[in-house]
Amino acid sequence: MPRRTVYTLLKNAADELGNRAALFQPESKGGSRTYTTYSWNQFKEIVEEGACGLRTIGLKRGDIVALAADTSAGFYFADFSIMTAGCVAAAVYLSYPAEDQARTILDCDAKAVVADSVATMNKLIAAAGDQPLNVQWIVLDDSSTEPKADYLTFSKLRELGREAMEQDPQFFSCVEAESDPEDYAIIYLTSGATGQPKMALVTHRACVDNTDIGPQIGLDSTQRTLVFLPAAHITQRLAGQLLPVRCGMSVYFTDSLMRLPQDLRTVKPHFFVAPPRLWERIYTSICTEVKKKGGIAEKIFYWALGVGLSALDSQLAGKSVPAHIALAQKVAQRLVYQKVQERFGGEMRLAASGSAPLGRDLARFYLAIGFPLREGFGLTEGGITALNPKDRPKPGTIGKLLPGTLMKIADDGELLVGGSTVFSGYYKDPENTAKVLVDGWVHTGDIASIDEDGYYSITGRKKDVIVNSNGKKVFPARVEGFFKMEPLINQVLLVGDKLPYITALFTINQQVAETLEGMDQYKGKDYATIATAPLVHSEVQRAVNRLNKSLAAFEQIRRFSILDQDFSVEGGELTATMKLRRGPILEKYRTQVEKLYEGKEEVRL
Repeated sequence: MPRRTVYTLLKNAADELGNRAALFQPESKGGSRTYTTYSWNQFKEIVEEGACGLRTIGLKRGDIVALAADTSAGFYFADFSIMTAGCVAAAVYLSYPAEDQARTILDCDAKAVVADSVATMNKLIAAAGDQPLNVQWIVLDDSSTEPKADYLTFSKLRELGREAMEQDPQFFSCVEAESDPEDYAIIYLTSGATGQPKMALVTHRACVDNTDIGPQIGLDSTQRTLVFLPAAHITQRLAGQLLPVRCGMSVYFTDSLMRLPQDLRTVKPHFFVAPPRLWERIYTSICTEVKKKGGIAEKIFYWALGVGLSALDSQLAGKSVPAHIALAQKVAQRLVYQKVQERFGGEMRLAASGSAPLGRDLARFYLAIGFPLREGFGLTEGGITALNPKDRPKPGTIGKLLPGTLMKIADDGELLVGGSTVFSGYYKDPENTAKVLVDGWVHTGDIASIDEDGYYSITGRKKDVIVNSNGKKVFPARVEGFFKMEPLINQVLLVGDKLPYITALFTINQQVAETLEGMDQYKGKDYATIATAPLVHSEVQRAVNRLNKSLAAFEQIRRFSILDQDFSVEGGELTATMKLRRGPILEKYRTQVEKLYEGKEEVRL
């Protein structure tokens, strides 16, 4: 097999596709919004110049370069340049506090930092405090008029690289030839859902081998994707960056989450990846709109959904869809499904959900309306390893093993991931590495099962399992997942470890709450006021009562509290990919939890 590095993915795409458009970066000019387009040849040229520029300023093979930038064409140029130069790219989450970002840059021993702007650079310098960041600063934004004595622009870095290549035509070839597939390419920052984020080292081979799933799942150079996830996350880096380059797909960027709905309609992506929170919010938005319309429109919507679910049940059972259902589907497609599909541009071929459990009922909803949403599985330490097949997805599962990856279930039910896509260990952390990576297998911490057809299902996290005072085990993610179909409820966290019964902390969807019958006086009020409204409490109680009927007695929620503010990344309750940080939440809301167990034994969290 030929020697393959991350750079070879880009080179192969440029060799095949040449001047075809690769990247579309939105720009605002003269009050209008346009795209700056970069061809595959331009992409490759910029990366080669950037890589040589990094070498001319003294960076060497194996040096770590941090990135503090949003997902954009500029990030792709810098990221590929770093890896092509033989350095290791370590991106930080811009949504985290500046102090955390600065600490990560210090902890990973970065020799240089690529920042998206001078403002970001200055913020990080200030946040470092009495531990100065002694790094070479490189800024992507060329528009700053501030003196450039303390940093290089990326354009200037490229200029240095061009000059080096003009003086020595073999300069780039020598740089590129030094890289080895076993060299480290990326340091991923873990989500921090279970504690302080760790830094996972991943080789070129692990990255490149994982991208080989692209053709297997139907991705090719005739397609386009729209990306918006944080650049530091493995889902974005693999599915939004490396996979499209491997398959020659055009990549469109979005300005912000506020622009995403409009960009989905105009870009019309064929491939799109998002975490469950996005799919939940879109579902909630649809239900809210339908409820507002009411009357015949609401009846038609739920009739069409019922038709779709009936057809889906036949397909999942391996049976032909009855003729009368198939005929009704065609009518439902024109009246309902098409309108929902057009929210995503109407040309979607594969929409993937990952980074957290999607929920069986939510997956069934999207499949029922003819939207190709498929749940998959991946993790920082193991790459993307499973996906539901196109011809027969099973809602509630993470699908089947992808080609070139390995998974198995340990005797205690823990899911293990192996193969060439796994990470090499945590940076300067042999103790945690030894706990997670054993004999080449990554211990994921997820409890899983596999059915007779080879579909894997995740029950919950080993660390998160609740064992009540009677010794009964409850997997919170499973119970919390039932609430994904409740439009009023935004977030839910189960409580009950070493306690006599299960309770829950809820946050609500403010917009949905304002539409409840009898809530007219609360419209326009702040979140805390709406969350404490008696009608909201009653509606949440009804949802709890409904869902308790499908749970075993020891799993049922006995009491709950609606919090006066929603969870957020900034507040420390969510990771950058919207996962619950259970420990910090329980600590922050200790008083509310204690009230849920008043009269019982001492609450110890």
